[in-house]
Amino acid sequence: MDSIGKYGDSPFLYPVYGLGGLPESFSRLCAIHGGTYMLNAKVDGIEFGEGGEVTGVKIDGNVVKAPLVICDPSYVKDLKKTKVVQKVVRAICIMDHPIANTKDAQSIQIILPQKQLNRKSDVYISMVSGAHNVCKAGLYLAIVSATVETSNP
Repeated sequence: MDSIGKYGDSPFLYPVYGLGGLPESFSRLCAIHGGTYMLNAKVDGIEFGEGGEVTGVKIDGNVVKAPLVICDPSYVKDLKKTKVVQKVVRAICIMDHPIANTKDAQSIQIILPQKQLNRKSDVYISMVSGAHNVCKAGLYLAIVSATVETSNP
């Protein structure tokens, strides 16, 4: 309710210059709270304790201790400790009009419930516009994403 009162008729907050501001904000918060945020670092390996839990990341011969590692699976593809549990399919649409039947909303999130689609998971549709400075004025950027449930998503 607080964001609706401050930022118009949507409860969703969106970075003014797009999602690119999120890594910068995250890295600042990470530093404030004692974390280490690394982009494009050459990872030599993931360190594991005796019980198989993650204890850190090895970078340039040094081990950075960490109780939790969030990374792209390509960093650990050679390890037998990972397995694919799900995949996501996305479609990015650049449109010259807002999504129909949304009262010409400049941003919107639509969640299509799994039961209505006879799926195991929901389908998510997010749309932003030139009002968010993520595309040219008059254009709309819609992203549709869903968990892959078939061999031909």
